[in-house]
Amino acid sequence: MKRASDFFDRYAQWLFPLPALLAIAVLIVGPVLANFYISLHNWFIGLPPTFVGLDNFQEALADRRFWNGVRNTFYFTLLAVPIQLVLGLGIAVLFNREFPGKGLVRTIILLPMVATPVAIALIWALMFNPSLGVLNYFLESLGLPRSLWVANADLVIPSLVMVDVWEWTPMIALILLAALQGIPGEYYEAARIDGATGIQAFLHITLPSIRSAIVVALILRTVDALKTFDIIYVITGGGPGIASETLNVFAFKTGFQFFRAGYSASLLIFLMFLVLGVAILLNLARRGGK
Repeated sequence: MKRASDFFDRYAQWLFPLPALLAIAVLIVGPVLANFYISLHNWFIGLPPTFVGLDNFQEALADRRFWNGVRNTFYFTLLAVPIQLVLGLGIAVLFNREFPGKGLVRTIILLPMVATPVAIALIWALMFNPSLGVLNYFLESLGLPRSLWVANADLVIPSLVMVDVWEWTPMIALILLAALQGIPGEYYEAARIDGATGIQAFLHITLPSIRSAIVVALILRTVDALKTFDIIYVITGGGPGIASETLNVFAFKTGFQFFRAGYSASLLIFLMFLVLGVAILLNLARRGGK
């Protein structure tokens, strides 16, 4: 017993994190390595794989549909995340004040965040229906022309962004609200005594105080938006044509509709490095801003 106790005391710094390291190896590193191995093969599901080296990556770089997926991925992300940040900040500032029914309103606004993404996508698909959807009913009630929404190649990405904004703005509001509640009230009291207006207090006290929380929310939502799959695939399947086909939707269709597992794996490797690169750049920007 004493020898076992001595062993654990001597190697405690390695033994305690070992379960976590094993879990990371099994759940993260293993699938990534397996995906990379598959990407090096020309593998039609159901047939034996053939080693082709980096041919799948070269094919992707010359594939017009790959670049369309990259463009749509960034278009969706760059449109959705800024809108969510602005609306989330506005909601957080509102909920940082006292007003009647605040608890009920806050609960209602946070509901989209806890709903199932596929269920949300199905409901919005019905709402987008050009003939029967409630959105066109509202437009007609306001005297505006009907819209094709996700059936229009020019409107499909903004329409999908609307769904993403509706679903994930509450999460940003929640993060920023927690940061706002940590700002000492004395700061605002001192600013008011010095004659600062509400806008000046917001610009010079509120925003600098919650800058770290804003950057964290920006990183979390950007990484998640780059990977968005469920609402896009359920509502449009990447259509009309390939107008809303993001990189991961293209990879899914390549793997499970065209059964090209090797090429699909190479697309996902590109997506992984794309997300990783954006996350590293945002993190470097956060550190540089300190």
